[in-house]
Amino acid sequence: MATRYAHVNIIANDWRKLCEFYEQVFECEPWSSERDHHGPHIDALTGMQGMRIQGRHLRVPGHGDHGPTIEIFTFSRNEQDTPKHLNQPGFAHLAFEVDDVDAKRAQIKELGGGDYGQLVTIDIADAGKLTLIYMTDPEGNIVELQKWHRESAE
Repeated sequence: MATRYAHVNIIANDWRKLCEFYEQVFECEPWSSERDHHGPHIDALTGMQGMRIQGRHLRVPGHGDHGPTIEIFTFSRNEQDTPKHLNQPGFAHLAFEVDDVDAKRAQIKELGGGDYGQLVTIDIADAGKLTLIYMTDPEGNIVELQKWHRESAE
């Protein structure tokens, strides 16, 4: 098998609540069974003794039955959370293309998320206009909403 992208992981303080958010807002679908990992193999994998990891995978929309997932887990002992920053080295955000940025933005706010920056539209050469905004989910993870405005070929 060739290399294939599989998943991204989010460590949540409340994995069930964060899963519900991604299911409601971004139409992610639960995939496979709920996970409850613990024991010597998890100690060896994580390098942390006596840890229990619970959560599940959510299939992201638009990629079919074998597309990538978001893995949302909670450790039995999470480290203290710190604010996320777009310019912090490492993974910065998840991006979702949506039909209506304003409606999705309102939904995120209703469900406990918030604005990170401001809504902008930029013109990208040879690609089209892009409307986007950075926001946070209820646990402070940064998500990007984007909508492309491409001129149709006539």
